[in-house]
Amino acid sequence: MPKKFIEKFMPKPETLRNHKHLQMFGKLLHKENLWALNRRSAPAAFAIGLFVAWIPMPFQMVLAAALAIVFNCNLPIAVALVWITNPVTMPFMFYVAYLLGAKILSHPPQEFAFEATWRWVEASVSTIGPPFILGCFVLGTTFALTGYFLVKTLWRYSILLKWKNRNS
Repeated sequence: MPKKFIEKFMPKPETLRNHKHLQMFGKLLHKENLWALNRRSAPAAFAIGLFVAWIPMPFQMVLAAALAIVFNCNLPIAVALVWITNPVTMPFMFYVAYLLGAKILSHPPQEFAFEATWRWVEASVSTIGPPFILGCFVLGTTFALTGYFLVKTLWRYSILLKWKNRNS
């Protein structure tokens, strides 16, 4: 994994330390490994970010930051990857999650019309909720594992190429 390429896009630690939603973590944000980009912290950060992106909740960045602190991995990568879920991609991603969950549970997919009301949410929790949550969990786990092993493999491959070029 080209370290310099990733570092170009990473925000400075001070930027994230001063972010209004992340200030709740206080001195925990001063741990060096949260900002290090190495073969251990990058794959774990990808796994956390990709898993949290599939969790249907507000403030995903805060959860990703908390998990990055707990697992002592790269915080900027974990936080940035949750933005895979954004207003443009969210409807498609969550609809696919619902369809997958319905297939796993052998429920026929139900037609529904989304309404931005609390009443609709309460009524839908019992009907489309279980397949939706299961689908999000399965896809989150799948993407997290795939991201983890893909980044780990690419990182190892780039190191092998450096060694090969050095020895040539």
